[in-house]
Amino acid sequence: MTTAHHTLTAQASDAAIDTACRVLRLPTMRAQATETIARAEREGLSYAGFLAELLMAECEDRDRRRAERRIRAAHFPREKSLREFDYTANPNVTPATINSLATCEWIAKGYPLCLIGDSGTGKSHLLIALGTTAAMAGYRVRYTTAAALVNELVEAADDKQLGKTIARYGRVDLLEIDELGYLELDRRGAEMLFQVLTEREEKNSIAIASNEAFTGWSKTFTDPRLCAAIVDRLTFNATLIETGTQSYRLARTKAKNSESA
Repeated sequence: MTTAHHTLTAQASDAAIDTACRVLRLPTMRAQATETIARAEREGLSYAGFLAELLMAECEDRDRRRAERRIRAAHFPREKSLREFDYTANPNVTPATINSLATCEWIAKGYPLCLIGDSGTGKSHLLIALGTTAAMAGYRVRYTTAAALVNELVEAADDKQLGKTIARYGRVDLLEIDELGYLELDRRGAEMLFQVLTEREEKNSIAIASNEAFTGWSKTFTDPRLCAAIVDRLTFNATLIETGTQSYRLARTKAKNSESA
C-alpha cells in the first residue's frame, strides 16, 4: 500500500502546519515554525536538522511549562532561589551542604531535612528555594506552614475528609512545613500532624523549618510521648542545618540605617 504525496503551495503548507500543530497540541512548534523554516532555508539545514530543532524546542518548552505548573502547585508564598542566598551573611550555612541538597538525592531517598534557627536566619528562604529546585527537577512539592496545615486537617476531620486530605499530603514527593514550633498545638491538632508524618515515613521526604531547637518542642507538642515520636520521625536519616541566632535581616536593616544616617 502506498501513501499519496500531495504537492502544496507555500501558503497551503503554512496553513497545514498551523492546523496540524493545533490538532496535535504543539504550541511551541506552531509558534516557531515560520521562523525556523526561514532559518533552515537561509542556513541550508537538512530536513532532519530542521525537524530536530522544532521537536527539541517543543520538548524544552513542555518541560518549562511542567516545571511552572509544579511550582504553582507547591503554593510557595514568594519566589526565592538558591543563588540569592547570602552565605557571607550566615556562615552557619555552607555552600557545600546546600549544593548537595540541590541535587535532590535526599528527596529520591525519602529522607527528611530540618532547618533550625532563629527568625531572620534564612530558614524560609532555603526551604522555598530548595522546594523550587525540587519542583524544577520534576518532583511534586507542597509548601505550607504548620498552623495552616493543622487548620486544614481539623476542617477536613470536621467534614469527614481527613483520610483523603492525609492521603493527598502523603502523595507529594516533598512536603515542606514552615514555622513549626511558633505556636502551641492542642492534642487533636498535634495528633493529626503526626498522622501526616506517619503517612510519609521512610517513603517521601519532609522538610521543616523551626525557630525552636528540638529540646524546646515540648512547648508546641505538649504531650511528651507524641513530641518524642514526632521528633523521631523528623530526624531519622535527616540532614540537620542549624542556621544560628543572628538575624541577617536585622543586620541588613541596621546597616542601611547607618548608611542613611
